[in-house]
Amino acid sequence: MSKGVFITGTDTGIGKTVISCGLLKNFNKQGWRTAAMKPVASGAGYVDGKLRNEDALALQQAASEQWPYDLINPYVFEPAVAPHLAAAQAGVEIRLDRIRLAYEQLSANVDVTVVEGVGGWLVPLNRTDNVADLAVSLELPVILVVGIRLGCLNHALLTEDSIQRKGVKLIGWIANMIDPEFTSAEDNIETLRRKMTVPLLGVNLYQGVEAISFDVGML
Repeated sequence: MSKGVFITGTDTGIGKTVISCGLLKNFNKQGWRTAAMKPVASGAGYVDGKLRNEDALALQQAASEQWPYDLINPYVFEPAVAPHLAAAQAGVEIRLDRIRLAYEQLSANVDVTVVEGVGGWLVPLNRTDNVADLAVSLELPVILVVGIRLGCLNHALLTEDSIQRKGVKLIGWIANMIDPEFTSAEDNIETLRRKMTVPLLGVNLYQGVEAISFDVGML
């Protein structure tokens, strides 16, 4: 049976794509057929006359199996704003059933599918649904990416609490070192190791995510 994992983060711009691509490469090395998905992406430019998001393209390249862009990224918007606002500006409603259909098409042909969320865990997608609802709809376990910087303790603990209250399986968290000048990084990671109720799966030392070992059996 195909497996999948949903990658969320403590905020936007904290390295979800770097971690997702690293996990895909890790699974590829283990011999698994992989697919990637960025269901919703805000902030895109035109490539050959079609809107393309850099994160979605990176995920497409990192997967072992190549799929049409429209399956990987069903909803893509040009302005780099919250997705529900970008969708409203485009006259589009983000629908979870459309995303789930694309996910089912991808996952039916691979061993593992890595799905990257947009922004943080509670970012709105439409008037009623948010990123958390998307993870529930896809029935996927979650990995939380924590951007290690000032404020990360509060963000990480609040997000962990929200994920668990949603009834979703939280596998663990990954510390992503996004601020080289943050002198308390190790102390913050150690604090989170003590406070979080799920394990630290690895630490990404400025693009070194390939070193993170993660077994598909954990999904």
